[in-house]
Amino acid sequence: MHFGGIMQYRKADEKDIDAICRIVKHAVAVMEENGIHQWDELYPTQEDLLADIHSGTLFVGIQDEAIAVLYVLNKNQDEAYFSADWQYTGENICVIHRLCVNPKFQNQGIAKSTLSHIEKTLKESGTAAIRLDVFTENPFALRLYGNAGYRKTGSADWRKGKFYLMEKVLDSAPEAADA
Repeated sequence: MHFGGIMQYRKADEKDIDAICRIVKHAVAVMEENGIHQWDELYPTQEDLLADIHSGTLFVGIQDEAIAVLYVLNKNQDEAYFSADWQYTGENICVIHRLCVNPKFQNQGIAKSTLSHIEKTLKESGTAAIRLDVFTENPFALRLYGNAGYRKTGSADWRKGKFYLMEKVLDSAPEAADA
């Protein structure tokens, strides 16, 4: 199934919360069906998502008048991030959290195009590097980030298991080590 509309990205609004929660719940069910036990009733919660909306860090991609993807961009790094071997060591970073494609829109390249959109937007704003963590048992996310040029810099053991810490240094990064 291909929807084919042009994706429009914007900050999420409180009026989006019910749709966002339905998408996350559906995505959790699809992950579980695929043996990926990453998200559950404890994470991410409606409270987490509302806090993201209130802080202005939750974004949605709208296609064909529906939320096709959601993601959070901020500078929040778990304590485990501080033991990673980051290539870029400056402060000018952004972290991607909770990237989630609406299951109705999966397998259409939306995660890849959204990641490209995020990278382009951050590069234009002068961000030097993007960081994220990815569940080691999520082959779809591992392939997405690996194909997009993200580099493993370490790992963290959290409630659900092992996560890789990953980074992509953007061309705008003057303080990055020589690649």
